[in-house]
Amino acid sequence: MGNPGESILETGIKPTLSLFSLALICMAGAIVVSCASEPRVGAQSSKGIVVSTEQIIHPAGKSVKFFGRPVDIAISSNGKNLFVKDNRGIVLIDTASFTIRQQLSIPDGGVSMHGLCLTRDGTRLYVTGADNALWEAAIDSTGKAAWRRQIILSKLPTSKPSDRSRMDGFDEIRPPYPCGVALSPNEQTAYVCLSIRNTLDIVNLKTGKEIGDINVGVAPYDVVLSPGGDKAYVTNWAGRRANAKDHTAMSAGTPTVVDDRGIASTGSVSIVDLKKHKVTAEISVGLHPAGVALTHDGKRLYVANANSDTVSVIDTVVHRVVESISVKPDPSLLFGSLPNALALSPDESTLFVANGGNNALAVVKLADPTHSSQVVGFIPAGWFPAAVTVKDGRLFVANLKGIGSRDASMVKAGWSTQFYCGTVSSVDIPDVATLSQYTRQVTRDARVPESLAALRNADTGIAAVPVPQHVGEPSLFQHLVYIIKENRTYDQMFGDITTANGDPDLCIFDARVTPNHHAIARQFVLLDNFYCNGVVSMDGHQWAVEGETADSIEKTFGGLARGNPFVGDDPMAFVSSGFLWDDVLLHGLSFRNFGEMSTTAVVAPDPSFTTVYRDYLAKTRHIAFKQKMSIDELRRYSNPDSPGWNLAIPDQIRADVFIKELNSDEASGEMPNLTILYLPSDHTSGVIPGEPTPAAMVADNDLALGRVVDAISHSKFWPTTCIFVVEDDSQDGVDHVDGHRSLCLVASPYTRRHRVVSKFYNQTSVLHTMELMLGLPPMNQMDAMAPIMSDCFSQHADLSAYVAVPNVIPLDHMNLPMSALNNSARHWAMQSVAQRFDLPDLADEDTLNRVIWYSARGDQRYPSELAGAHGKGLRKLGLAIDPDSGDDD
Repeated sequence: MGNPGESILETGIKPTLSLFSLALICMAGAIVVSCASEPRVGAQSSKGIVVSTEQIIHPAGKSVKFFGRPVDIAISSNGKNLFVKDNRGIVLIDTASFTIRQQLSIPDGGVSMHGLCLTRDGTRLYVTGADNALWEAAIDSTGKAAWRRQIILSKLPTSKPSDRSRMDGFDEIRPPYPCGVALSPNEQTAYVCLSIRNTLDIVNLKTGKEIGDINVGVAPYDVVLSPGGDKAYVTNWAGRRANAKDHTAMSAGTPTVVDDRGIASTGSVSIVDLKKHKVTAEISVGLHPAGVALTHDGKRLYVANANSDTVSVIDTVVHRVVESISVKPDPSLLFGSLPNALALSPDESTLFVANGGNNALAVVKLADPTHSSQVVGFIPAGWFPAAVTVKDGRLFVANLKGIGSRDASMVKAGWSTQFYCGTVSSVDIPDVATLSQYTRQVTRDARVPESLAALRNADTGIAAVPVPQHVGEPSLFQHLVYIIKENRTYDQMFGDITTANGDPDLCIFDARVTPNHHAIARQFVLLDNFYCNGVVSMDGHQWAVEGETADSIEKTFGGLARGNPFVGDDPMAFVSSGFLWDDVLLHGLSFRNFGEMSTTAVVAPDPSFTTVYRDYLAKTRHIAFKQKMSIDELRRYSNPDSPGWNLAIPDQIRADVFIKELNSDEASGEMPNLTILYLPSDHTSGVIPGEPTPAAMVADNDLALGRVVDAISHSKFWPTTCIFVVEDDSQDGVDHVDGHRSLCLVASPYTRRHRVVSKFYNQTSVLHTMELMLGLPPMNQMDAMAPIMSDCFSQHADLSAYVAVPNVIPLDHMNLPMSALNNSARHWAMQSVAQRFDLPDLADEDTLNRVIWYSARGDQRYPSELAGAHGKGLRKLGLAIDPDSGDDD
């Protein structure tokens, strides 16, 4: 068999398929539509809200919602005013009416993931910013806030970042990134955790000047003072500082202790003598120690360990951990509860723990002289509770992801993942009977039974099937190819398919641009109820290869201060359950990676797409690539010639590298059990003059995918191979069902043909299904609870091969030079030039969405009501905080 992609390219990339034939790819043929009634993301009448993990959100008590991601909470001493810190600034809630009275943005446009405190009289509020500032707000007699001053904690260098640092996506000298803050007893001094500087900063609040700092552990997160104010207890998110014998990886410029998988492996609490300005003890606790609570007498310190699913109890007199409390809904569950914040009841007999992964508060009856601490129940919260406080018999919970990205009462026509709709809930501390009822609801809504069922032992004597029901039962598949792409929604790609649930008005890359995507969906299964669990690349790739995201990822949407998780350059970004390849290798199976979680530099005087593409077409191979991959374990199993992220490199090159190794595998007779292939060109780089058009880049991605599926299906491995294709996220687009809805393709001899499947699936469904096919146990609660994709498969093989469809759009169809543009074209070209594409997530998603829309639809009205939460569309609807206004009621 010849190389179909090569022959297509050699023909000058001329269209050989009529538009009529392309349309038939979408609409013709015997497509059987699944009639099963399935949930979709969004409100499910009285049952609550289904989110992209398929968990149900139905918080107890009252809730108030707003566009933002709340990460911290503080309440006035009189209990009337509740202040919430979100990714934009602060939100003031009146506790009596439980309504929003004020939204106040940070003037410089960003806050850190933690850090908010009030003075005892409630007249001053302190909030840590995203770079190097502590903001002070004055609170008037009505409770409203107004910024009073900005205290600079550590002056930033004025030097510009080097080209090398831009390749990494971050400046060489990072800001200190202040997090937790605590006030001295006289409230004249503030103690601020500087996460990236690894210090506890001391600020004189009278003068607004720094008066010193104290070295603590790595990535200090939260701080609380002893009753007398002479000691500080600091949680070190990344644990102790490394020594010469440790295996380390860099986190925001600091060597951080990691395990063999490259995941941060220590957590600690520094005890600081504030009179002597030094650490007197460092206590090892669980991983990602985050929120803390101290008893009134200062003798017990409680620490939420988000990456260990535990709470550490520290005796501050003897300086040691005296108890470790598991806060999972069931002790048999895998990792994934993510306890990240906590609060003590007024009588200090009960601890309330925010379990981000279970969307609930764990209620812990604390130890007494005769009993150890015990979880006695759970209270339903919003999506990913991230802060909790107690006042006058009421619990107040800040829910970071709230109700997801969809709410018909706030947005009337469609949804985007950038509708960050956070919530704050208020619930009375329940009695025993109510808590029992709440616990049953949490068990159901958090899909605890499904997570436990996934751990069931294999049945014996079971015949091989495509997707076994239990771990260890035989599968008909021996080889899986997992293809990860970038950022498209379902409607953007498949909205033109009339036999499924699509909106053609939102379809930008239709069958003419993506003939192979459409052909694969037609010939195999089309999934029109599939969702990405995350929202952008920084959490999307974690969901795609870990099946979960760490608390560090969820909380840093105010800015990527520590690093970009996609590159793998921050070991704090990874969950303790590890990566899919860790699971594969641990069980003695083989693995190969082609470009995932890496970046690639073009080694050439002119590293542009034109240079690379011409070299590729001419087959001169004068252009060299230099791959960067931060995770050592992944690098060992990666093809060094396969490019990672770099939009100047066409996906045809990535397809070539994969097909070349596939041919070698055929010669040897051995193909890896799991192969991951990264194809990022569908991300696009807007309408930058002299770069490929968005349609050309998506067409490049489409052709590469078609060639890869063609090559696999014509290989000797096809009878035992299954291909899964997903987007890492769906941020650069909109969808009429939900912004998380995306595309998933499943191609294999046992995949059902000509079928629309409307069962609820998501990225963790793909992981769970692949794990069962390979005989692997799930990694954590999220992939364990995910529905397996059995409806996509048949017991009978159809070994007919897939034949790649030629591209219609020339792959080198370029944006016009700036000199040839005017009016709208020039405007959007300038907007594109202003964006950064050296890493995912650095371009403003609302701007890029508008650019892509313009590239396809010209001056046709942009659906601004579907724009992201920071976009102009929300401002027009009056739903977004305008950073210039300072106060939006």
